[in-house]
Amino acid sequence: MTIEIRVPQLPESVSSATVATWHAKAGDAVKREQNLVDLETDKVMLEVPSTADGVLKEVRIAAGATVNAGDIIGILEEGAAAKAEPAAAAAAAGKPATATADDAQSPAVRKLLAELNLTASAIPGSGKGGRLTVEDVKAHATQQKDAAPSAAPSSAPAPSATPAPRRMAGSREEQRVPMTRIRARIAERLVEAQATAAMLTTFNEVDLKAVGDLRAKYKDGFEKTHGVKLGYMSFFVKAAIEGLKKFPAVNASIDGGDVVYHGYYDIGVAVSTERGLVVPILRDADTLSFGDIEKSIGDLGVKARNNKLTMDDLTGGTFSITNGGVFGSMMSTPILNPPQAAILGMHGIFERPIAVNGEVKIRPMMYLALTYDHRLIDGREAVVFLRTIKESLEDPARLLLAI
Repeated sequence: MTIEIRVPQLPESVSSATVATWHAKAGDAVKREQNLVDLETDKVMLEVPSTADGVLKEVRIAAGATVNAGDIIGILEEGAAAKAEPAAAAAAAGKPATATADDAQSPAVRKLLAELNLTASAIPGSGKGGRLTVEDVKAHATQQKDAAPSAAPSSAPAPSATPAPRRMAGSREEQRVPMTRIRARIAERLVEAQATAAMLTTFNEVDLKAVGDLRAKYKDGFEKTHGVKLGYMSFFVKAAIEGLKKFPAVNASIDGGDVVYHGYYDIGVAVSTERGLVVPILRDADTLSFGDIEKSIGDLGVKARNNKLTMDDLTGGTFSITNGGVFGSMMSTPILNPPQAAILGMHGIFERPIAVNGEVKIRPMMYLALTYDHRLIDGREAVVFLRTIKESLEDPARLLLAI
């Protein structure tokens, strides 16, 4: 039986998609639930799985083309009879006709498997249905590296590394590639933020010794209880919520001529992926424990890197936090995520000499940056809000007592 492969219903507010990558070619045998093609929207990556065992008879829409919901992009021939031809062709080529375990993995996992020269069948998966995650592959690679015996010394000199290719004199090559949909959307949002908001940034610094001491003291018990490591982000989320409760304008947004004050706290946490920056949302973050926050951020990070985020994961948000410190940033001015009125920028933690009770001490210090929409938030509110975060982090007991 012939089955049409159609573009699925696209998420709300997404009008079209781009065919990113076909993972099978015409004539290939495919399995039910095997991912056939990735569709890239300006917000999420969609996978189109095979609905039956059979053969991909025809690819109608090539990679790079723009498609809409319901468009026919390929034809699948269902049934055992349809497998005879590709099986014979595969036998002639000396290759198995069935799809490999690698084919069923996400794009990020397939890429990592290829880079590390590994196969999916050799690695236990912890994802849904036993599928691999990026963390599974990295952990397996680390175990292999640790288990590998040390190389025996050799009297022969080791071959020198192949030098990087050098640009030939007079060579002025250029490469032009289409901008991905998500990169185009990021660009659009950044320009929109610059054009529509009166952005201003205020700075402060925070001594993270108290938070570091708490993490060191309770990290083992926390991980044993919650199954996740105690990071800095949960402290920052909690501190931000305390500030948002005291200064509702920072948690508000402008809608036309109205100010919308949100009575809930949906915190966006920026995540960097191969496709670009995305900001998944921690819903009702004020109701989450430290453990819940750490687990939720970890889960969203894995989904982001595996291109598994849904529109619900990305929609909304009343305030955002971005952490450039993971890349070594010392100072930056984050840009707003419209229609939100403010965003907190975290940075690297560096030991610096500071004055403590009249004495010079070496402390783990971080610069904080709050970019805010001056149309809605006054300078005094922004400064005191950021100081509230600083005070909560320098005395974490405030987060438990809500003072």
